[in-house]
Amino acid sequence: MSKSLKRVTAALEEAGLTARPVEMSEGTRTADEAAAAVGCELDQIVKSLIFIGHDSGETHLFLTAGGRQVQADRAEAVAGELLARADAAEVRTRTGFAIGGVAPLGLTGPARVWLDPRLFDFAEVWAAAGTPRHVFPIAPDELARLTGAQKSDFAA
Repeated sequence: MSKSLKRVTAALEEAGLTARPVEMSEGTRTADEAAAAVGCELDQIVKSLIFIGHDSGETHLFLTAGGRQVQADRAEAVAGELLARADAAEVRTRTGFAIGGVAPLGLTGPARVWLDPRLFDFAEVWAAAGTPRHVFPIAPDELARLTGAQKSDFAA
């Protein structure tokens, strides 16, 4: 088991959740791939997108429904500063995860977390579990609680 997958599994266990990461035979690197592998709606996939605060240098994690896109102006409004999308190296450095497997739990560094309200339209959503082949199910309210995410209108 990879270090990344171990961190996510440990975070789920520490939270007392029974859900565990599931390995998919097909890749789950993109939201489309993940939805096809899981057999769920595209918007039930949680995309974890990392941005860096221009002034603060803080990591901002936007948890977005799979079929939606982060709107830069809206994201900057909720973050209260200009944002830049993190490149692959910054994502790994700040989260401990590679792009395509960024989990909302088990990050190696601190992040301010924002949650797309669209995810609350479902009883269960699926998020990356630290690798491009692992995902885990979670209720949106549990995801918000465990990540400390603020529900915010940043996507369209």
